[in-house]
Amino acid sequence: MRGHVFECLLRHVQQVNPYFRPHQKVIVALRMMVYGSPTDLMDEAYSMSKSTCLDNLVEFCDTIVQLYKDEYLCEPNQEDLDCFLHNSEDHGFPGMIGSLDCMHWDWKNCPTGWQRGFCRWLRKPTTNCCVRGGYLV
Repeated sequence: MRGHVFECLLRHVQQVNPYFRPHQKVIVALRMMVYGSPTDLMDEAYSMSKSTCLDNLVEFCDTIVQLYKDEYLCEPNQEDLDCFLHNSEDHGFPGMIGSLDCMHWDWKNCPTGWQRGFCRWLRKPTTNCCVRGGYLV
């Protein structure tokens, strides 16, 4: 994450929820979500207990929803739906609102340290991609 994006997110989160005054809590929550880090790792790296890490993650998610729900988590209006339908028609998928297709794609350049976590039954790293309404999600 770019520094200015993190600083903006940190500022917004801290304004809404004083629980995140030590920015270490935001870092722990982001690391757990982005890397799928287990609480054991956070416990060792940031000296936070497992239960505190989990409570911290829940608090962070609640704060993010509170902050951005009106802009990013709202139901689409008629203008949005028309735009989605038009774009999906342009890609050859008419009437594709609400459809979802997930698949595993081979991850050729997967970092060596991550390969074990992204290997499935095929014994090579893959990533799960979803297509919704003709767009990669």
